[in-house]
Amino acid sequence: MVLRFILRRLASGVVLIVVISTIAFALLYVGGGDIARRILGQTATAETVAQKTQQLGLNRPLYEQFVDWVSHAVVGDFGTSWFTGQEVIQAISSRVAVTLSLVIGATLISAIVAVLLGVWAARQRGWPDRLVQIISVLGFAIPGFLIALGLVIVFAINLGWFKPTGFVQFATSPSGWLSSITLPVIALAIGGIAGVAQQIRGSVIDALRQDYVRTLRSRGLSANRVIYKHVLRNAGGPALAVLAVQFVGLLGGAVIVEQVFAIPGLGQVAVTATNQGDIPLVMGLVVVTAVIVVVVNLVIDILQGFLNPKVRLS
Repeated sequence: MVLRFILRRLASGVVLIVVISTIAFALLYVGGGDIARRILGQTATAETVAQKTQQLGLNRPLYEQFVDWVSHAVVGDFGTSWFTGQEVIQAISSRVAVTLSLVIGATLISAIVAVLLGVWAARQRGWPDRLVQIISVLGFAIPGFLIALGLVIVFAINLGWFKPTGFVQFATSPSGWLSSITLPVIALAIGGIAGVAQQIRGSVIDALRQDYVRTLRSRGLSANRVIYKHVLRNAGGPALAVLAVQFVGLLGGAVIVEQVFAIPGLGQVAVTATNQGDIPLVMGLVVVTAVIVVVVNLVIDILQGFLNPKVRLS
């Protein structure tokens, strides 16, 4: 049953990737303008531009170009960058780990802090509840780049605890890697905490009103054990769904944060490739991002089935 569920979800994920790739391909080529002229520069002659257009296959019908791209993409060949000559897979693989380290770190911090805040607000109510709601509103309202800039000014420039920009590979220096991602991860996590904390708060409040909680308390179980072992398991499903959405949102937020902290991740590549009109590289980024989203949603569905037997049976 589990294998059938996974295969079904993977099949729907493949369909989603195909649809997204098709739409992105059409939009990029239709709105790309004179790509050959952009590559060669404004001083290139019309004859040279025509030769470059033919070399790239841009003079062929759009559907032929798409079929040619798909036939190579299904075997992992996304071509080479039109501007750097680097293979798209190599350009992405060298940076995807950087972005994922930021996003995964921010997701973990968001989940931990949101659980603590949400449970605290649900149990205490009163001013703690209002405080958590205020924090959530501020987390939603303040743009990510302002949070990032504020962290740089306070903790990097004024206090000097961290370097304001740059990234250190984990293999080079684990401590340097941790120091280089701390501020970017915090900048990403603050926005994610807001939504998850509110969801945890609401789910825990609803769960605490259920009969099974009173039954467990009547058996002598401590409040902490009831909440962290039983209530959170029942309240975790909706929170996981919000966390999955937050993860996808953090992938987009990483684009801005990486620019602020000068981190060589996918965000930096995406901005440069989009500005240049480097379609092979942009398409590679679209597919990789879609695959990450599909995998994350599959993992969340499996976790929800583990936490909630009703979801597992359905």
